[in-house]
Amino acid sequence: MRPLTPREIVEELNRHIVGQEAAKRAVAIAVRNRWRRQQLPEELRKEVAPKNIMMIGPTGVGKTEIARRLAELTGAPFVKVEATKYTEVGYVGRDVESMVRELVQNAVHLVRQQERKLVEEKARKRVEEQILDLLMGQFEPSELEDNPSMEEVEEAGSLGTGRTARRRRVRERLRAMLAEGKLDDRRIEVPVEQKSVPPFLVAGAGLEPPDLDLENFLEKLFPKKVSRREMTVAEAREYLFEKECDSLINPAKVHAEAIRLAENLGIIFIDEIDKIVSSGTPHGPDVSREGVQRDLLPIVEGTTVQTRYGTVKTDHILFIAAGAFHRSKPSDLMPELQGRFPIRVELSELTKEDFVRILKEPQNSLIRQYQALLKTEGVELEFQEEAIGAIADYAYRVNQTTQNIGARRLATIMERVLEEVSFQASDIAPTRVVITREYVEERLKKLIQDEDLSKFIL
Repeated sequence: MRPLTPREIVEELNRHIVGQEAAKRAVAIAVRNRWRRQQLPEELRKEVAPKNIMMIGPTGVGKTEIARRLAELTGAPFVKVEATKYTEVGYVGRDVESMVRELVQNAVHLVRQQERKLVEEKARKRVEEQILDLLMGQFEPSELEDNPSMEEVEEAGSLGTGRTARRRRVRERLRAMLAEGKLDDRRIEVPVEQKSVPPFLVAGAGLEPPDLDLENFLEKLFPKKVSRREMTVAEAREYLFEKECDSLINPAKVHAEAIRLAENLGIIFIDEIDKIVSSGTPHGPDVSREGVQRDLLPIVEGTTVQTRYGTVKTDHILFIAAGAFHRSKPSDLMPELQGRFPIRVELSELTKEDFVRILKEPQNSLIRQYQALLKTEGVELEFQEEAIGAIADYAYRVNQTTQNIGARRLATIMERVLEEVSFQASDIAPTRVVITREYVEERLKKLIQDEDLSKFIL
């Protein structure tokens, strides 16, 4: 975990997200506290629980983006889940413990990527030797030490003498050609392993994957099939590299480190938590909603969840919940669950000025994305300041008159404004297109004026 200070975390988030300073400060402090906890003595460290956060605000204002960017920034295992996809135990649907299993799965992926970097060099050397073995099986040694052309290597098949020294020289010539990429298009036969997975081991939609021990046991009963597949040297290098990396990585070490990482640094973002608030009726879907809250409570409080990689304690996982709370309020949640989210931050609705900043300031803003996309066709796109202001104004007005979807409205407006340029780009390139206020109004004015039409189009 990178030991960033809260100020540095906020500065990094500002590169991608406009406004919402209170939410940024809250998550920055929460993340820094996790680093601080790691510096404490073992006796005290166990007692320091994370301060979970509840973000309250309309859709499209940056709740999910803040959590996602935070995970990328710190390198922590992260999973985003929708509260609405879970049901109470006994109903058809996913149980809440699956979010912890997903978190551990992501942690395993992170640790494997780290371990992979440590074994890449050794794996490349092994792959090179394997490919040379396959190539040498096609040729016999010959007196070609002075000229490594492909034609002469192929001629070696009829001139070979079987001498060890000459085979070594031919191998070194092939090694040099392999390094230069001269053999990348040559086709060779590579042994490929295929797992025989029983049909009942395949998880269906919404179901949990099979237990790892069961899977390993059944793999022994159903041995792997080895077949030979013809592919180019370039394809073989990629396939064998992945295979060698897997063989060099110690699974037990990866799983142990992944569990440690998930327990101490994991972040679970629970979106749409307001949708599991009960309306008070004692029947219908509200029964399951209340049940989801009850099932979620021990996970957030701290419990032990059995995963395919081992048991995971959730005591120190950071939970960030988010919801719009249009028809309900956080106090409608179960009191016990409310108490597990002590930090509340309210995200404000986006103004026209916020939309202007979103279009211009972030590192990968929408304007920069469209400019980069059209530049691939030879079209240089330029936005005048008045045009940016007009786009922001239209986005704000549509959000006020129809459903407020926040910054997502900008993507809809931009696509409508640039539809003609995007369609004709390959025909008019190379050229330079200037987007003016008049250009924006010409393509949006009619849609904005027709409120019924704007509900469907924008």
